[in-house]
Amino acid sequence: MLKLTNSIGLIFRRFLPSPFSIAIILTFSTFILALLFTESSLNTILKDWEKGLWNPKLMTFTTQMILMLVLGYVLGLTNFVNQIISKITKYCSSNSRSAALVSFFSIFVSLINWGLGLIFGAILARKVAEHASEKQIKINYPLIGAAGYSGLMVWHGGLSGSAPLKIAEQNHLSDIIYDKTLISEIPKNLDLSYTIFSPMNIIVCSILIILIPGVFYLVGKKIKTKEINLTAKIKKKKFRSKMLVGAEKIDLNKSFGQFIGLFIIVIAINKGIRANSLSFIDPNFINLTLFGLALLLHGKIISFLEAVKEGIKNAAGILIQFPLYFGIMAVLASSGLIEMVSDLFVQISNEKTFPIYTMLSAGIVNIFVPSGGGQWAIQGPMIIQASTEIGIPIQKSIMALVYGDQLTNMMQPFWALPLLYITELKAQDILPYTLLIMLIGFFIFLMSLILI
Repeated sequence: MLKLTNSIGLIFRRFLPSPFSIAIILTFSTFILALLFTESSLNTILKDWEKGLWNPKLMTFTTQMILMLVLGYVLGLTNFVNQIISKITKYCSSNSRSAALVSFFSIFVSLINWGLGLIFGAILARKVAEHASEKQIKINYPLIGAAGYSGLMVWHGGLSGSAPLKIAEQNHLSDIIYDKTLISEIPKNLDLSYTIFSPMNIIVCSILIILIPGVFYLVGKKIKTKEINLTAKIKKKKFRSKMLVGAEKIDLNKSFGQFIGLFIIVIAINKGIRANSLSFIDPNFINLTLFGLALLLHGKIISFLEAVKEGIKNAAGILIQFPLYFGIMAVLASSGLIEMVSDLFVQISNEKTFPIYTMLSAGIVNIFVPSGGGQWAIQGPMIIQASTEIGIPIQKSIMALVYGDQLTNMMQPFWALPLLYITELKAQDILPYTLLIMLIGFFIFLMSLILI
């Protein structure tokens, strides 16, 4: 098994370029497909592509996803979160126990917010390794690192899942459908009770949050361990009043930042109280809540801003890649390629097989488009249209996409970059273990789509 996964890792390093390069390749591939299989001219394709790049509604979506990652990241750098991590590390007395605890908490936090889970899992893995080094506990550090990344296999089914949150917005489904004859058959929105809080997803997430840590525990019992030598890498920057003068000292006033944060949280709570359904939980609500919590827990404005600077570094991929995905989506839609792909799905699928095909295709697409939001932009319209034509509940098809997207995160190292930086591990170090839990996740997702 380890030899196989190492070979897969080598293939990824040699033949898979950066996500941005892949986005460019996909763009030109879409141009070629549109020219070959549709009646669209090159001039028309280029116009549609440029229009898609700067689609106002989709650019709003880009901002929402960037903020969700950055604010989650910022929240992960608070003293409050650091204290929680320190308490967890005290119980990491062995390799198997450490792997299980890191995996459990990484999954739990990722279900709350994927950006927070990303940095939380990374810092927790690093702190556990530092704790093991200090206490001379033998561990397998790559296994611990993989456990810290395991939350990315459940994130899309959590509260910050891109696709479920977007379809909770009014008229989003109809906005991304280009076959206007189907609009009457499509609901204005689907709140989270149909997706994230559906019985199927609750069962799936409950199984995974127990099963995956259990697997890490068993692997941790059998795998080789050794003592490691790590010193503290993550240090909180200290700010002194003399750095600022006059009115600028407000940036160092902890009470001011906490008041603003609390005020924002009250607004978010009031919005939830006044709502008649779960439809109020959308990207804007999630970001508003994260914004308030991050300010409240950081306290000092300057501390908050420094954390934002760190978080933005990890959002660069979203910022530059999403417009390319939107351009691809525009060409697919305007040229008629979406209808062609949808018709193909309709021809080869039935009510039982379509969700499975959707999950498999989503897993493949995620390798090349590692962003859940970007994938939804490209694949979402096809899935909605095909689901409507076949007569399958849209929510089940969307959850199939969700499961496929998060599944292959375990073999796509793009989102592991923050963890690899913090832990000082390499992608090939953690890949054997992430691939193992990917296989387990695949079985769980497949059974849920078939049986539930």
